[in-house]
Amino acid sequence: MQFVWMPEHAMRSFLPVCIMTLACCFSARVVASSQPAPPLEPYVNEGETQTFTVNDDGSFTKLDSMTLMVNNEAGVARVAQQYIWFDRNMANVEILEAYTTGADGARHDVRPDQIRDVQEARSFDAPMFQDIQEKVIVFPAVEPGTRVHLTYRKTQKVPIVPGHFSDFTPPDLAPTHNFKLIYNLPAGKPLYADARGFTTIAPVTEGGRTRYEFRYEKAHFSRLEYGSVAYVTYGDRLMVSTFPDYSSFAATYRASAVDPSAADPSVVRLARTLTANDATPQAKAKTLYDWVRKNVRYVAVNVGRGAVVPHRASDVLAYRYGDCKDHVSLYGALLDAVGIPNEPALISSGTIYSLPSVPGYGVINHVINWLPDQQLYADSTAPNVEFGFLPSTDMNRPALLVNEGVLARTPPTAPMTRSTDLAITVQPDGSATFVYTLETAGWAAEQGRTMLRLQTPAQREESLQAELRNANLRGAATLSTSNLAATDGPLSITMRGTLESLVVPGAAASIPALTSFAGGFESDTRYWLGERQRTQPFVCRNIELHERAQITLPPNFRVLDVPEPAQTQDRFLDFRSQYTFDAQTNIIKVSRDGSTHFDSDVCSPEEFAQMRPAMEAVGRDVRAEVIVRSSLDGASVASRLP
Repeated sequence: MQFVWMPEHAMRSFLPVCIMTLACCFSARVVASSQPAPPLEPYVNEGETQTFTVNDDGSFTKLDSMTLMVNNEAGVARVAQQYIWFDRNMANVEILEAYTTGADGARHDVRPDQIRDVQEARSFDAPMFQDIQEKVIVFPAVEPGTRVHLTYRKTQKVPIVPGHFSDFTPPDLAPTHNFKLIYNLPAGKPLYADARGFTTIAPVTEGGRTRYEFRYEKAHFSRLEYGSVAYVTYGDRLMVSTFPDYSSFAATYRASAVDPSAADPSVVRLARTLTANDATPQAKAKTLYDWVRKNVRYVAVNVGRGAVVPHRASDVLAYRYGDCKDHVSLYGALLDAVGIPNEPALISSGTIYSLPSVPGYGVINHVINWLPDQQLYADSTAPNVEFGFLPSTDMNRPALLVNEGVLARTPPTAPMTRSTDLAITVQPDGSATFVYTLETAGWAAEQGRTMLRLQTPAQREESLQAELRNANLRGAATLSTSNLAATDGPLSITMRGTLESLVVPGAAASIPALTSFAGGFESDTRYWLGERQRTQPFVCRNIELHERAQITLPPNFRVLDVPEPAQTQDRFLDFRSQYTFDAQTNIIKVSRDGSTHFDSDVCSPEEFAQMRPAMEAVGRDVRAEVIVRSSLDGASVASRLP
């Protein structure tokens, strides 16, 4: 709705007309107010030009000039400070111009003391990585209606990969106008591009150099849906690279990863000592994997952030920490020492499930080990993942096998089985005691063990209370577990405790037909149905669940209604439930069994539309309740007992 300012004399002449047509004016206002204007995005990128001047050796200068319009307080929080990452041994950053202009046009320059070089947080206390820096620019007088202007030059003095250049540009999901990316390269060094959603301008060659230009405009980005994969998996993105294909990209990483210390005596001695009692190559690979993931701390400075050259395996062993490249280097050297073939595999970690048609760092941001004889991948940077499994952030994505120079794929899905047994004994006054057992096998088991190993007593108590709160219950509980020192196999947990006021006696009431506290069918359907409709691919991990419950009622409780059993089946989901009541013992039994059959860890919007009816049926069943009526007589007698 647009408001037009009118001078006072015009307003006076307008008023009688409006009074005579009051009903019409009022009606128009009602219609307008029933259609509120869409909320403003926090900020708008009103214009930005990034110009890269690339040298023959792969070093480059980047000149970036941008203007961001701040629309509201959320925008202030997002743009009032700007961060520029660099490695101080390989690059430097110069701030050429930085200022804020107010809504009144007043200019507020960034002072020198408002520009700081700070060590990147993740590299603290890690001498290998203390060259990782961020230049922080703090803009003054930023408020809704102001504009932030920044121009800086980044000089990459030492190329990340000698002789090559690559750059990845994902949209920042804010309205973007007049965005240009210009790459100026020697004419003999062609630039390859995957420009999805970007407009490609025809290259121009003159004076021995070729200019490539890409433009981008987008006024609106859809909300990222609950559980959806990274936007660049399916949306707009620009990858440019001087690598013609993935084979040549792998060759450069292979050359850079050569480690003369791989056969260092300390590495060989450790590998052979650890595996002395292992009879098979797979057992040896597991032993070494478990040692690395538990003893070498992961410092999260990923591939593409700094040099892509791993540190020496002997140094990683001595320091007992490293990034993903270093983990691969040390684990690979340990495997080599006991004769187990292995090679690095470059992947896109996180929720990016696809690679552009041209290779480069940015989308490729992680490296793991591939063990061809065992036909499995291993990521020792994940301390809570059992050998033979991968963290979800590594699943179902292209993997560039470095030694072979070919694209493979990590497993599309992994098994997980969860069985629970809940026994609730209701007391005459409506309180209850319970015993809850859970056994989980597959990728989730070691994650649970690791969490329990690391918990303090206070955190353990809070997790128990969270379990009860998740089921909308109040009470107290104790916990016992299977051996937490194990590194594989199922995890068993037993909770014992009391519940306060599970049901109020003396009237008709409902008891939730619980078969699990946290996790299980209830939490999975809550995730699956987190969106009524989906337009974006989303993460969907396979599960097999078996849940049992028994509710024993005292004599002063009478069951009025028990839910009907449910059964549903489609290509993606099998589910059935059963409810029985034994009037002689006053015991209610509930069972729920089901499994999913997703083809991979990523499902499409079309698949969601097909599976939604079955998931809604499960969602209705897990909300089922048993209706009971009780008298106060039993509760009163119980309260008088010594």
